Amino acid sequence: MHGWIVPPPKEPAKSREEFKKEREEKVRWLIRHGYLRSERIRDAVLKVPREDFIPLPYRDYAYLEVPLPLPGENATISCPHSYPLFYEALGLDEGHRFLEVGLGSGYGAALAREIVGPYGLVVSLEIDPLTFQFARKNLENAGYEDMILVKGDGGLGYPERSPYDRICITAACLEPPPPLLEQLKTGGRLKLRR
Repeated sequence: MHGWIVPPPKEPAKSREEFKKEREEKVRWLIRHGYLRSERIRDAVLKVPREDFIPLPYRDYAYLEVPLPLPGENATISCPHSYPLFYEALGLDEGHRFLEVGLGSGYGAALAREIVGPYGLVVSLEIDPLTFQFARKNLENAGYEDMILVKGDGGLGYPERSPYDRICITAACLEPPPPLLEQLKTGGRLKLRR
């Protein structure tokens, strides 16, 4: 996590009500700074408790604009603004078939599930086994069981449920791997982190 100052681990002390207030303030901040425009994405960020997707020693920092460590090799949960930044650029919306490369904590998949709604599809891939287990447990605890989670190389995608309307590569990547381009629906959108 070069260039970021990660707060020290500590016992979580904030209440559900305090987290709810922080989440609401974060949404106002995201709107003010131009990261958040879509009503569906706004509603998803308000609904999904980000703190439930963060390891306990870092939970009180859930809404700070810093990446936080996750179980696994060099795994982090991205800054809160990163998710609407990606999903707004993708135009992620109701009914979309969505492939996420880099499950991380599961928070992004939970947001995507809320955004695409009951007729959409969320498939998320994670290569690190510790990170994958952490995310799967978080999603199960939060009640998100209606998505496909795959432990494996995200560069291969998941052709079994392709084509996808939207693909998001949250792991650092210079160029999209060819299998992902092949799994993108004609007219679909792909966004990657460089």
